[in-house]
Amino acid sequence: MGTWTDIVAVAAGNVHTFSNTGRSHTVGLRADGTVVAVGWNGAGQCDVEGWVGVTSIAAGWRRTLALLGDGTVRAVGRDKEGACQVDGWNEIIDVAAGDWHSVGVRADGTVAAAGVNRRGQCRVSGWRDVRAVAAGYLHTVAVTEDGGVLTAGDASCGGPAVSDWREVVAVSAGSTHTVAVDARGRVWAAGDNSYGQCDVSTWREIVSVAAGSTHTLGLRSDGVVLAAGNNDDGQCETARWRLRLG
Repeated sequence: MGTWTDIVAVAAGNVHTFSNTGRSHTVGLRADGTVVAVGWNGAGQCDVEGWVGVTSIAAGWRRTLALLGDGTVRAVGRDKEGACQVDGWNEIIDVAAGDWHSVGVRADGTVAAAGVNRRGQCRVSGWRDVRAVAAGYLHTVAVTEDGGVLTAGDASCGGPAVSDWREVVAVSAGSTHTVAVDARGRVWAAGDNSYGQCDVSTWREIVSVAAGSTHTLGLRSDGVVLAAGNNDDGQCETARWRLRLG
């Protein structure tokens, strides 16, 4: 399991979006570039002992990704869908793990993808000038150098709506919705809103966003965490959270 000290980043794997099969795992990146993981390990997704030189981590369904300092990517866990087939990736600067697919941004702004392409979520070979990516259940989202947003895959997850988004600095992909924060601290959301997970238009001074399966979180510049969406398991009970920034 390893010791959870000097952690600089964390990633959470997920129970499969709609089948609720499998259990979850949690991954942590230490300041020295090593990785720790806890949780269900039925597919080997927690077999990260011995990893070194890691600069970024991502976790999907039964899968863990690591971006190394040399621009290569490692993956462990379930590979039935081919989402761990990242051995040939090089010059990667950002990675994302969806339910069944993995995505990486190259230093030249192009994008690589591996795994299930049922809805076209891996059709990203023509993308250019990308600086960051996010992966959901059946869709992929990217931020471009000019602050625009690209999408691939299931259009109901926010596809057409994002074409009007501008000055975007970061995106996050939920199971069936897409969220972004712009340079002014405003939040945009599109896609499935069955639980109110896209009701974020009034949020301001946001510095970071995260999209879960059916809920959305926003970190405000004063350390307050806002939440919208499904709260069946208390996942939106963040009213008392105060994070120290900087």
